[in-house]
Amino acid sequence: MKPPSHKPRKRFGQHFLVDPTVLQQISSACGIGRPTTIVEIGPGPGALTALLLQNTERLIAIELDRDLAAALPEQFPDEKLEVHQMDVLNCELSDFKTGGATLNQRFRVVGNLPYNISTPLIFHLLNQLDHIDQMVFMVQKEVAGRLAARPGGKQYGRLTVMTALWLETEKLFDVPPSAFDPPPKVDSTVIRMKPRATPIIEKQSPHFDLELTAKIVTAAFAQRRKTLRNALSSIVTVEQMALADIDPGSRAETVAPESYVRLSLIVSEEANS
Repeated sequence: MKPPSHKPRKRFGQHFLVDPTVLQQISSACGIGRPTTIVEIGPGPGALTALLLQNTERLIAIELDRDLAAALPEQFPDEKLEVHQMDVLNCELSDFKTGGATLNQRFRVVGNLPYNISTPLIFHLLNQLDHIDQMVFMVQKEVAGRLAARPGGKQYGRLTVMTALWLETEKLFDVPPSAFDPPPKVDSTVIRMKPRATPIIEKQSPHFDLELTAKIVTAAFAQRRKTLRNALSSIVTVEQMALADIDPGSRAETVAPESYVRLSLIVSEEANS
């Protein structure tokens, strides 16, 4: 079924994916084909929605654009489809839980994310991982590189570290501007993000302070050319770095996420002792 015509709106950062091959690749990447519940973020005119509905028992579509949200139920009169007109940054996945067997079911989240909300949305969903099985997102290629980066490279930074504590990120494939209407000015990449079977740190762990960890990581990468001895001088002592097996003369991009957590725990424990 052909999605209805809709002129993309710049204020929503809309670039509609129209390439049928890419749409099929994303649908396949969601791992559908067995009973599952999918949350689609920003379905737009419904090109991907049409494919997802074929192989899922429940599809929750979250769309900010009122006109598009109103058109989707008319375009797809399927009882499996639920449309919610709302800002996804205000969305709590727990609100979509139902009784019975689905109460403990985790959602698969998919979406062609507007570039201006991709990072805030991923951080928003980090607080909801108990409800997530996996996430398949189309993001700006540069952002995908940062999310999947490894220590030692230029793309490795704050976003890498803070997401790597709880998520494994895999780059699946790149998507050219020509796959969209209108074409964006940058390339895109589809990524898959899964909660780690064993997180680097549990949020409930004794002495773990997420705010402190974020403060340390942010300060470390704010002045990447400085050594950690200088970049973190107002937060962490050289002795604390040594206890965390971090060389004070090293730079932020050489330190693994586990080491930042270890340093944060040492600072927090000493502050509360």
